[in-house]
Amino acid sequence: MARLDAFFKLMFDSGASDLHITSGQPPILRVHGELERVKYDPLDDETLRAMLYEIAPEQKIKTFEETGDIDFGYEIPGVARFRANYFMQKYGCGAVFRQIPTKVLTADDLGLPPILKKCAMLPKGLVLATGPTGSGKSTTLAAIVDHANKHRKDHIVTIEDPIEFVHTSQGCLVNHREVGSHTKSFAAALRGALREDPDIILVGEMRDLETIRLALEAANTGHLVLGTLHTTNAAKTIDRIIEVFPAEEQAQVRNGLSTGLKLVVAQNLFKRVDRKGRCAALEILVCTPAVGNLIREGKTVQIPSAIQTGKQLGMQTLDDAIMAVLTKGWISGEEAYDKCNDKSKFKAMLKTPPDELNQ
Repeated sequence: MARLDAFFKLMFDSGASDLHITSGQPPILRVHGELERVKYDPLDDETLRAMLYEIAPEQKIKTFEETGDIDFGYEIPGVARFRANYFMQKYGCGAVFRQIPTKVLTADDLGLPPILKKCAMLPKGLVLATGPTGSGKSTTLAAIVDHANKHRKDHIVTIEDPIEFVHTSQGCLVNHREVGSHTKSFAAALRGALREDPDIILVGEMRDLETIRLALEAANTGHLVLGTLHTTNAAKTIDRIIEVFPAEEQAQVRNGLSTGLKLVVAQNLFKRVDRKGRCAALEILVCTPAVGNLIREGKTVQIPSAIQTGKQLGMQTLDDAIMAVLTKGWISGEEAYDKCNDKSKFKAMLKTPPDELNQ
């Protein structure tokens, strides 16, 4: 058994989402969003490096020594899978491990809105999950893939770095591809996927121009494409995609996005105050013909208003979603205020006035 496995089991038993191990520090767990130090002696660089190399594939070790960064997946059968990131820092090496449950949570388990189940059944188009790191984007997309896997008879190709949730083929055939191990890059895998008779393509991260271009092309040529972006709301997601392209291509991209984009779910996680754990607040944009016109005409600033008027279609603003969980008593007024868009709506919920930096 690898020496790190003991920390992974502690992580699993504690319900921690992440494990941080850095030279010169004791191991640290992130439990319900907050860091907690483990009662363990600080690890020196030599000892930590030996522990990290026990579980890393040989090729990944070579890459790490050449570049100072690697990502890969590690699994303890019967416990959990982990997404590993190794990096170099001032005092030596370090690593962060994100726990990925072996059981894929369903849309019902997560309490996701019914509109996300409908997304899983779309014949084509682009569906995006956005939000900051650690906001549950991968978990949401895994639930959508799970629903499709159970209710469709199609071919699903996932492209991730590294593979996170593992889906057993049910109604669908599911093929998992890992960047770095099974393919050179997201773009290369997407290009290849278009020749692999896919119906649904999951792109773990749309991080560069070529990947975004290919994802849009796939969405507009008869495939359902699921992807993630690190943006905070639906309007900024659309702006981010368009701004990646050269100015002379942006009008054409707006046209493609206006017809290809089907739904954006932007999410944030909040620490619960009623019990241990966290809950999500979701902004949902459905790309109706009216929203498509706003995208085509470059009027994304009007998208929040379109979401407000589209509630009957399953749309909701982030602030409305935050207000809903705040009203239930699940989260604090302070955290709601910190993460909302319109501060004036939540100011009255604060026990003390906000400081000048956060108004």
